[in-house]
Amino acid sequence: MHNNRDDNTKKTIAAVGSALIDICLQEDDEFVVRSGSPKGGMTMTGAAEIQVMLGRSENRPVIVPGGSACNTILGIGMLGNPARFIGRRGDDVYGSLFEDGVRAHHVEPLLQVSGTPTGHVLSVITPDAQRTMYTYLGASSELNPADITASLFTDTALVHLEGYLLFNHDLMMATLRAAKDAGALVSLDLASFTVVETARALLDEICDGYVDILIANEDEARVFTGFSDENTAIGSLSRGMRYAVLKLGRRGSMIAHDGRVVRVNPMGEGHAVDTTGAGDLWASGFLYGIINGLPLDRCGAIGSACGYEVCQVIGAQIPAEGWERIKKII
Repeated sequence: MHNNRDDNTKKTIAAVGSALIDICLQEDDEFVVRSGSPKGGMTMTGAAEIQVMLGRSENRPVIVPGGSACNTILGIGMLGNPARFIGRRGDDVYGSLFEDGVRAHHVEPLLQVSGTPTGHVLSVITPDAQRTMYTYLGASSELNPADITASLFTDTALVHLEGYLLFNHDLMMATLRAAKDAGALVSLDLASFTVVETARALLDEICDGYVDILIANEDEARVFTGFSDENTAIGSLSRGMRYAVLKLGRRGSMIAHDGRVVRVNPMGEGHAVDTTGAGDLWASGFLYGIINGLPLDRCGAIGSACGYEVCQVIGAQIPAEGWERIKKII
């Protein structure tokens, strides 16, 4: 199959994923324990259940566009790279808020509109800055696989996918085939250790032949590879991949490419306020660097800067002054 690995004329990065609104709520560990869900994981739930949980809190949430692949592509748009997001939203207030937010980040929205409510995620942030997610997919789960064709990616260097698409076999496979037919590279962020556990069979299938760039954090890598040792894990992740990334949180990250591993130091010493979007924004900087031909250590440094800046605020939106600091690094 033709691919564009040597085609420097294509610069657009496209993302396919869940069009979700993030509802970021600061709460204590007991709040998470009462929910019955594992801390740091992602639990599928209903819209009514999310409203019940919000009713248990006296704190005011921060509401912003979200979804893993969307967070990443919004970061890429803010870095100045041509960017596109493909998804499905509801015909409601949340849906309008989502689309307006995408455009505000210089990203082209290609959004189907549904009568089903826009999907949303309650992200509960505990004092240790860890986030536990409760997800109602809503309209985002209705994205039609038949509409994902190579014509969406004719100008596209890279198609970025979130691990949550693994829950929708037909959509994942349609997107992978369309991306490859268009000659685009494919990156996949594993998104959550619970996703890896649930969708292991499909994940194994697509990593063999479709995925070029695989991105995982420590928990996801441990579940996927079976290894806790980071050096062994990155070696296992990189098997068959053009690039493999192991994100190590406060300890930085590791990038494997062409049989060598580059270790990237974390950025800054500031205390994390909220880790929501940290991995997604790390991917923004890294993928921007890869598509623009920067050296691996620079790609990692930009990723670290994006991940650091987003941890200094509630939610996955880096403020203007944060982007100014990041662009100085570039």
